[in-house]
Amino acid sequence: MLNNLTECEEGDGGPNSQGDATSKESSPFINSSTSDVEKSQQYDGKNMALFEEEMDTSPMVSSLLSSLANYSNLTQGSKEHEEAENNEEARKKTVQAPRMGTIMGVYLPCLQNILGVILFLRMTWLVGAGGVLGTFTIVFMCCSTTMLTAISMSAIATNGVVPAGGSYYMISRSLGPEFGGAVGICFYLGTTFAGAMYILGCIEILLIYIVPAAAIFKMEGLEGAEAEAALLNNMRVFGTIVLSFMALVVFVGVKYVNKLALVFLACVILSILAVYAGVIKTSFDPPDFPVCVLGNRTLVSKGFDICAKTIERGNATVTTKLWRAFCDSEFLNATCDEYFTNNNISQIQGIPGITSGILAENLFSTFMEKNSMLEKRGIPAVLDPEAPETNTNRYVLADITSFFTLLVGIYFPSVTGIMAGSNRSGDLQDAQKSIPIGTIMAITTTSIIYMSSVILFGACVDGVVLRDKFGEGVNGNLVIGTLAWPSPWVIVFGSFFSTCGAGLQSLTGAPRLLQAIARDGIIPFLRAFGHGKANGEPTWALLLTACICEIGILIASLDAVAPILSMFFLMCYMFVNLACALQTLLRTPNWRPRFKFYHWALSLLGMSLCLTLMFLCSWYYAIVAMVIASCIYKYIEFCGAEKEWGDGIRGISLSAARYALMRLEEGPPHTKNWRPQILVLMSLDVEQNVEQPRLLSLTSQLKAGKGLTIVGACVEGTYLNNQPQAQKGDQSLRKLMEVEKVKGFSQVVISSNLRDATSHLIQAGGLGGLHHNTVLVSFPRNWKQAEEHHRCRNFIEVVRETTASHLALLVPKNISAYPSNGERFTEGHIDVWWIVHDGGMLMLLPFLLRHHKVWRKCKMRIFTVAQMDDNSIQMKKDLMTFLYHLRFDAEVEVVEMHESDISAYTYEKTLVMEQRSQILKEMHLTKNEREREIQSITDVSRGSIRRKNPSNLHPQRSIAEESVGGSGEEKSEEESVRLSRPRQVQLIQGKNATPTPTSPTSPTAPTPAAMSPGEEVQMTWTDDTEKTNNPAVANPESIKDMFNMKPEWENLNHSNVRRMHHAQKLNEVIVKKSQEAKLVLLNMPGPPKNRTGEENYMEFLEVLTEGLNRVLLVRGGGREVITIYS
Repeated sequence: MLNNLTECEEGDGGPNSQGDATSKESSPFINSSTSDVEKSQQYDGKNMALFEEEMDTSPMVSSLLSSLANYSNLTQGSKEHEEAENNEEARKKTVQAPRMGTIMGVYLPCLQNILGVILFLRMTWLVGAGGVLGTFTIVFMCCSTTMLTAISMSAIATNGVVPAGGSYYMISRSLGPEFGGAVGICFYLGTTFAGAMYILGCIEILLIYIVPAAAIFKMEGLEGAEAEAALLNNMRVFGTIVLSFMALVVFVGVKYVNKLALVFLACVILSILAVYAGVIKTSFDPPDFPVCVLGNRTLVSKGFDICAKTIERGNATVTTKLWRAFCDSEFLNATCDEYFTNNNISQIQGIPGITSGILAENLFSTFMEKNSMLEKRGIPAVLDPEAPETNTNRYVLADITSFFTLLVGIYFPSVTGIMAGSNRSGDLQDAQKSIPIGTIMAITTTSIIYMSSVILFGACVDGVVLRDKFGEGVNGNLVIGTLAWPSPWVIVFGSFFSTCGAGLQSLTGAPRLLQAIARDGIIPFLRAFGHGKANGEPTWALLLTACICEIGILIASLDAVAPILSMFFLMCYMFVNLACALQTLLRTPNWRPRFKFYHWALSLLGMSLCLTLMFLCSWYYAIVAMVIASCIYKYIEFCGAEKEWGDGIRGISLSAARYALMRLEEGPPHTKNWRPQILVLMSLDVEQNVEQPRLLSLTSQLKAGKGLTIVGACVEGTYLNNQPQAQKGDQSLRKLMEVEKVKGFSQVVISSNLRDATSHLIQAGGLGGLHHNTVLVSFPRNWKQAEEHHRCRNFIEVVRETTASHLALLVPKNISAYPSNGERFTEGHIDVWWIVHDGGMLMLLPFLLRHHKVWRKCKMRIFTVAQMDDNSIQMKKDLMTFLYHLRFDAEVEVVEMHESDISAYTYEKTLVMEQRSQILKEMHLTKNEREREIQSITDVSRGSIRRKNPSNLHPQRSIAEESVGGSGEEKSEEESVRLSRPRQVQLIQGKNATPTPTSPTSPTAPTPAAMSPGEEVQMTWTDDTEKTNNPAVANPESIKDMFNMKPEWENLNHSNVRRMHHAQKLNEVIVKKSQEAKLVLLNMPGPPKNRTGEENYMEFLEVLTEGLNRVLLVRGGGREVITIYS
């Protein structure tokens, strides 16, 4: 049975079949390279015979589960790189993923990244400047933001495996490549500037608290701006040296960073424990850190040894160094500073202890201006407001102007680092469990530490010491160090090593983040940074990171760098919250996080907090960060990020599209909202290439309305056999749409015949309320030739179907003569011939065309036709008023068409037309017989033409010329035949028809008796009522009076004669007025009501447009498309 089955399949789609040329990927069925015998043996005994043909793409469940069980996701982290670098056999062996639990894998790394330089160098100053209440508010806001972000991040991280890239990977796969790339770059810049901030903190500890003598630019004796400049220059020089050293360490091998990570973490934990131990100790044994105060001003402790003006030595009063600092000599009668003379010196305890009640004094904020002096509350001071300030370098001064939003920007970097756990997801034993628990535990721990620190610092340390940023009033000690037990050096060295470690971690992580972005390929100019050493180390990314980090070093101020990286981290966290909220609200089927304690409202709240903090920190930095992200977003969008990651933005687009489509279903659009939604019917050649590309050029020029565009094409055949051709045709359409800059959709329909395929496109194009209201199809070329007869019939069916569907129809004739998008008309006219009212399509189309650069300089002219009983002057006034209310700028002209006699040329034209129509319908002859029949009919037609005036033969002579030329001399028979020679008649023989003898000399219509009952219909598409309404048709004798009727003319259908006459006369007027126009828009006559007049219809259109270069025939859709109302 199996053999029989495979034999049958070989017969249908095997190697000898037509579809074998299709590649395996493009074929709708899977043709395995394995032979049938091998397949049957391979799956024998596995009960898989029914599915063995699909095993290439649909493996057995057991194979799938086995591959998943053996899957190990190794991060692109430093550990594997170092193992590959040091172990020559590492590439040959399978590297086992390290298995870490929640504590070692998530909790401690997050703890190390969150606790850092701000806690040790700025926390006490923040409490002093902002007060306990203000600082606690800042800490609570920032910690709440990170907690909400951690909840959102946990939901995203537990919704699947998060490889290297951490937050960048989560955001990009949730919000798409544009948002992912923009936020990824922001996160990278934030991490890089964080490295600069840590290095600056390291240098600050080194130069101010450990070895001040190492400063290259000496600050002794300098005041104000000079001292500040010297400090910043020292920071720049030493920062560059340290950055270079750290970059070298990371380049040589990050194994040193990994090995020292636990040491750095131990330093942080020991420092924090020393602070808490010191706080406890202050409750029963406060440390002795006296602060010298002159009046209520805090003095720099380095300028004196004794906090007094004079001391008693023996029986004499001796002045101190402090006296000599404020007076011009050491004698008691010296001239001293006025403020020094009027105020006493007192000594206060810098750390009174937790039981001292100093908390009440530190509750509220004390913001200071730059270079203002630190003053102790509650101590009276005598100050002369008019006296100039002197010896300001003896006082502790504020180095910057402090305010609430500045404190927010400086503090926020201390709560970053919550992504450390998600970045290590590949190293975890159970990432789905460890990431949420570890991250939330770390944030909870650090939040408790920060909040308790705010309260404990305010309760233990005096306000003047808290506001003393660099500890100048306490002998140059680190302020938080004065609180530590057993020694301040524990905090100094602990914070120094922790900042060094944090800087190394930033220089290690940032290049890998950039490498992950570059390897995704969404930002073209970053692709070079995706390369590195042989083991994958991101060498070029490290170089760029060091250069950007150097920018932060050159800023040189920790307080200025902190708000910059706050912006980037806040933007990153904001989009993490947005990603979680979107995924939750959209309810995508793939959104199944294991972490269940999330809600879209929490994510939106976190996003709002991030946005609020961004503008609180620094509104101009926030705007700069958003501009950078927006530029990257638009750049990725412009370059075309060809990535499909199943992101939430695509989900938003789908939801928004569904909502909009449902809204559109409520009813048809208002006239003011009408715009051409175009279905372009293209034709493809045998190679599935577009035959008439200028049709899309015209479509692009018409799209000033910004509506829907569907470019459709048809393929003849069956879906199973012709799907590859349809795909190739679709690619050709898309490529041409991209070249012509047509934004829309392409659709290729396969059907057994082109007529049905075109009908399917017209019926099924669009979706819901968003469907086409206009069809654009080219006028069939060479429609009189026999091999093109099917195109002619298809075209007429399109006209009928669009009319029945109430769709507008645009038919450009001579489409190859239309301009391309690269051409420009510097002058010329677009002429509109408004014969009948079509809802305003004729007037709207030139307006849309003139929005395009091709037609922009063309002027619009509107012609309308007046009859004998019309007042042409009043018609012109009314039309000008109408155009004024429509806001169209156009010239107006009313053309009068007088009634005239029907010329002999019109009769002959109609005769040839009806002969062709009858022959095509009735005759079924062989090819040779058809050719002889055509020749005989042509000879009869030529011999029957006898005219007295040859001017009547020319289709473009005026009525006056015809009447005057009636008495002219008779031309020779040869000239008459030449002038009146009809177009060559082409016949189409039915496929299954049998030849019937028909007299070649009798081309007129058969009698009713000779016709079948179904054929007893009028041969034209004119209602019978028109014969009675029109006396010229109802009474042919009146025409006989005007012409010497030929015998064959008497049998003509007079409705056709009248229509041919109207087409000819209208063509004469149009050619006379608009022959030089760049484009002529003309009302398109309606299609025939029955099948017998199709060739007549095409002949009328041909006569109507003869002699014109570019013609756009327009049929309205049966509704108004323009309005005078606002």
